[in-house]
Amino acid sequence: MRAAVLHAPNEALTIEEVTLEKPTGREVLLRTAFAGLCHSDLHFMEGLYPHPTPCVLGHESAAVVEAVGDAVSYVSPGDHVITCLSVFCGTCPQCVTGHPNLCEDTNVKMLPGAARRMSWKGGEHMNQFLNLSSFGEQMLVHENSMAKIDPDIPLDRAALVGCGVLTGVGAVFNAAKVEPGSTVAVIGCGGVGLSTVNGAALAGG
Repeated sequence: MRAAVLHAPNEALTIEEVTLEKPTGREVLLRTAFAGLCHSDLHFMEGLYPHPTPCVLGHESAAVVEAVGDAVSYVSPGDHVITCLSVFCGTCPQCVTGHPNLCEDTNVKMLPGAARRMSWKGGEHMNQFLNLSSFGEQMLVHENSMAKIDPDIPLDRAALVGCGVLTGVGAVFNAAKVEPGSTVAVIGCGGVGLSTVNGAALAGG
């Protein structure tokens, strides 16, 4: 598959041929439909946050399931999904107490440089970004890194839900804990800010 590869901070991404492993266990092979460029991706491109290179960035995306591993139960080929950057195991102490974003299982929520799902140049290691890497034509990911969506939802709009919308709406419900009747001020109405406004309306603010 083709993918946009970051070779080093402050260098232009280049389109390279990258090879993905076959899905096994609870892994899912996705065909990337749309990928947003989140400001976090820019931070990694600029070297503000460190990450092993070369790597395929991208985490805000919508996709279609192409194939699944033999232990996958959540999705099937043909399903439409949005990707979620906070993959979780579902069984560790953090997950079972309602904090899957703090999952402790590094076999599922692999640390930077740990995943061995991609290669290039005949076998050299290619790093996966946030266990996703949506700046490629395909992604190989854990089944708990996605959410199924209705196939009627346009995938170009759905792609924004996986990061920008969740960030804004999550701030309303999890950080600000907006209650019905509250007055809410949002400073800056880009993608996250507009999602915060919508989240506040859902909360009754």
